[in-house]
Amino acid sequence: MAFKFTILFAACIAVASAGVVPVAAPLAAVAQVEEYDPHPQYTYGYDVKDAISGDSKTQVETRDGDIVQGQYSLNDADGYRRIVDYTADPVNGFNAVVRREPLVAAAPVVAAPAPVVRAAPLAYAAAPAPIVKAAPLIAAGPAIVKTQYASPLISYAY
Repeated sequence: MAFKFTILFAACIAVASAGVVPVAAPLAAVAQVEEYDPHPQYTYGYDVKDAISGDSKTQVETRDGDIVQGQYSLNDADGYRRIVDYTADPVNGFNAVVRREPLVAAAPVVAAPAPVVRAAPLAYAAAPAPIVKAAPLIAAGPAIVKTQYASPLISYAY
């Protein structure tokens, strides 16, 4: 094993000394100096409302130095809208407050309608209606008797 390591090491030295491995360009040409902003500031936001899929989400964020504040919201699959208000700063770290609101507003409670007051019936001086008596019913067949047994689920009619 040591022999293989020695051969591999010698091969690497030979390749490096032969100039096959490209030499790195000077550092001044490669490194570009980026400007440092000691107090970064930005504001951005977006809003997506897709009527076909029902997807709806928003986000707004602002940064002033090391303090970031923002809010995002989205529709959850259970019919609620999740709204997250967040802040981040070097003293308190990241803090978020999550609220949930139903997507479909609850039906408003309707008060019961006022009772209807009816006027007293008017008195007429008309003659009373004649009384008509119906003819007595005559049973043509056996009477139907309903019998109920101990089980309340079973009922027979004979």
